[in-house]
Amino acid sequence: MAGHTQIVAILGSEILSGARQPGSRLPSPEEMYSTFGVSRVVLREVTRTLAAKGMVKSKTKVGTLVLNSSHWNWLDPEVLTWRSSLGLDKDFLDHVTQLRLAVEPAAAAQAARNRTDAHLATIRAALGSMHDREDYDSYAQADLEFHVAIGTASGNPLFRSLTSATRVALFEFLRVMVISVFNEEHTLAISYTKHAKVFEAIAAQDVDGARTAMIQLLEHGHTHATSQIQSS
Repeated sequence: MAGHTQIVAILGSEILSGARQPGSRLPSPEEMYSTFGVSRVVLREVTRTLAAKGMVKSKTKVGTLVLNSSHWNWLDPEVLTWRSSLGLDKDFLDHVTQLRLAVEPAAAAQAARNRTDAHLATIRAALGSMHDREDYDSYAQADLEFHVAIGTASGNPLFRSLTSATRVALFEFLRVMVISVFNEEHTLAISYTKHAKVFEAIAAQDVDGARTAMIQLLEHGHTHATSQIQSS
């Protein structure tokens, strides 16, 4: 018997994948009971959860309809988890990069203004973990912590929250990028150096330098992640 979380994930993933098109009706309570074997109470909670994410809307005498993607809450951590589990394609990769370019250079600039010694220690530790990489996942995880630490150092809780909300998609993005450069020592060294330049600018309280270094880092990562996707 499936639970609430599992059913929501199944239906949410089907909506995100296009298996359930906008305007289509979700299964009736009877149909879902037959499929999942759970009570009407659980099924009502499933519908409420998907509705809260902007993915469906219930209409009297019609049923529960799938909404257009323009209504979906793309920053919902579960929505991003489900979308990332479907794999990164070029469009989603571009969308993630556009969001990062809109936010992370500003966060880096603010971090250069507001960082404390404790913030610098956290960013430096993440950078050290990247240098001492063991495999794809450990490098990508350290890379993620590097960016989260900069969001925290900015002193703006919205930057930190946005990075946290997108961390699942961001980890998958970083992992794809890392795979494309991990076995090329020269290219990986360039990636590490670009991260180090962001750190150095923040440490020096170089606001414009931190912003510029972050832009260059993000563009470099996008280039290699796109290459990996197109070659796979």
